[in-house]
Amino acid sequence: MRSSRVSCKRRFSRSIVLLSVLLVAACGKPASPPAGTPADSPATAASTDERTFTGDWTVTGNRRVQDLLPGQRAGIFQLSGSLLLNGKERLNRGFYAEAIGFSDTTTGMQGRSVWLDEHGDKVFSELSGEGIGPGQMIEGKFIGGTGRYAGISGEYSFKWQRLGAIEGDELAGRVVDLSGRARLGTANVVSPTAAGGPK
Repeated sequence: MRSSRVSCKRRFSRSIVLLSVLLVAACGKPASPPAGTPADSPATAASTDERTFTGDWTVTGNRRVQDLLPGQRAGIFQLSGSLLLNGKERLNRGFYAEAIGFSDTTTGMQGRSVWLDEHGDKVFSELSGEGIGPGQMIEGKFIGGTGRYAGISGEYSFKWQRLGAIEGDELAGRVVDLSGRARLGTANVVSPTAAGGPK
């Protein structure tokens, strides 16, 4: 009977030792990356959120034109107004949009635009085209933003349907065929208050 108890104690001790060895080995083994993830790359990566949209933009503003060589004119302009976007994937329902630029009959138009939403977050873009007259195609390229639009990229385009003088250097008009796409990095989407917008 005594020898049986001794034998049980020995087997129990061996089991404890074996269990300890297995635990030590398991703790020292590095965790395996998820299946399909390269060993030298992060397990997760920031995904992008692409939005497509169409829209309407009605503007007022002013311009100043200078006659140069025969048939050549140059001018500067400043426009602003309500920009309304359509589509389920639109960036926002609407913005207050401003644009400034320089136009020359020989070199075309170059400008910059800022879209401001109701939270105070901004979208910045570069503008280029042949000019700012009716029917002229304008192309925009997103170059960044603030708040939820930080890191935005993409492009859009539109045509002036009507852009005429009200009185003197004052202008009024609207655009047609405004459409584009924008890519937002999900890591950059933050709350408007965290981005410094109105509380």
